Amino acid sequence: MPGWASISWFISVPKGGNQMKTNDVILKSVTRVAAVIILTFSIYLFMNGHHHPGGGFIGGLSTASAIVLLYLSYGIEKVRENIRMDFKKLAAIGVLIAVVTGMAGVVFGEPFLTQTFGHVELPVFGDTELASALIFDTGVALAVIGTAVNIILSISEDR
Repeated sequence: MPGWASISWFISVPKGGNQMKTNDVILKSVTRVAAVIILTFSIYLFMNGHHHPGGGFIGGLSTASAIVLLYLSYGIEKVRENIRMDFKKLAAIGVLIAVVTGMAGVVFGEPFLTQTFGHVELPVFGDTELASALIFDTGVALAVIGTAVNIILSISEDR
């Protein structure tokens, strides 16, 4: 219950109101570690997605949650200085990659979103499967990251 009380206090205080400046050293320290863990897990989800549960959507969503956590801990201006990215363009590029990947099958006389794959021998990793689903998932992940972060930034600008 105290958590809800503190959240309602932040919501009820008008912009420029009498907000107390807090010492957020612990929050920033935990955020550094948590963001790395979340990003590592999102890469795992992304890379594992075309064979097991996961993929571009959940990988992109967890990446966006790490970025939002950074925004909440360090502030929008500080994060924008370090992550110089237009998330609207990122979402558009992601959709473009996903659609182009889906159209590749049509070009070769196959149905839309037909997947193809091959195997490559890499020096460190050995026999590695390369699939067009990974390219599609990349587009989905970029679209989800761009859209989710844009939604959160739009909500924060309205306050």
